[in-house]
Amino acid sequence: MAIDLSQKRVMVTGGGGFLGSFVLERLAAAGCADVFAPRKADFDLTREADIVAALEAGRPDVIIHLAAVVGGIGANQDEPGRFFYENAMMGIQLIEQARLAGVEKFVCLGTVCAYPKFTPVPFSEDELWNGYPEETNAPYGVAKKALLVQLQSYRQQYGMNGIFLLPVNLYGPRDNFDLHTSHVIPAIIRKCIEAKERGDSSIQLWGTGTASREFLYVEDAAEGIVLATERYDDPDPVNLGAGFEITIRDLAELIARLTGFEGELVWDTSKPDGQPRRSLDTRRAQERFGFTARTSFEEGLRRTIDWYLEPGNR
Repeated sequence: MAIDLSQKRVMVTGGGGFLGSFVLERLAAAGCADVFAPRKADFDLTREADIVAALEAGRPDVIIHLAAVVGGIGANQDEPGRFFYENAMMGIQLIEQARLAGVEKFVCLGTVCAYPKFTPVPFSEDELWNGYPEETNAPYGVAKKALLVQLQSYRQQYGMNGIFLLPVNLYGPRDNFDLHTSHVIPAIIRKCIEAKERGDSSIQLWGTGTASREFLYVEDAAEGIVLATERYDDPDPVNLGAGFEITIRDLAELIARLTGFEGELVWDTSKPDGQPRRSLDTRRAQERFGFTARTSFEEGLRRTIDWYLEPGNR
């Protein structure tokens, strides 16, 4: 049965982050007035005592767990231990404490990085265990994947209503544009805009440009998460994506055109490409809880670029 979120107390971890800010807006639009978003300055969710304190403060009926340590290929390579430990510890302890507190529903965000390196395209949820993740972000992917096992086992033993969503790469306004820790879209947008402003003749990009990716606009992702929270109650993981694939080279050329950068795109082939291809089978989300992405890729990129160019966002 569908959950009426307007009648529930909801805790959103990571509510101050990129995706979290849009999920909070979507919950408000759904009439959910009792929302608690614990901030890291007050609650360190890698510590059990802080998790218990957050649950006591928020008294949630529903938890949407978005908090994560994330970053691009470079950040994952620099801090694989941190990415594994903090993501695993946050999720494992939060799920356990939510069970002990009698939380009605737990919504966990996984990652497309959990998929095996050479998953057939488009990625079906049934392929999730057919190989090891791509090495550059495997620690992060495996940590998240463990939470799926936990939720499924808790459903089996305790009857806990926990669901697991697998979003593809997200982008949009309010994203992280730090060149060391950002993902590919904000990094290329920033490089193109700054090079244009300086009059540079070229920008340097990682890899060969031949790898492919799928991207989901952040507002669409927030809609999918809230729909799943309201309507989905099964152990099977569910992809959240837009159902298309673009090479990094074509992506860079598109962003250069949209930002007005006319210089050369130079590819540093000494840097890794990451997973060779990435695109999701999105049929399960549509069938199970009626989610289909609505924002066209070019329109989403325009909105992201326009936001970055606004005063105070750089």
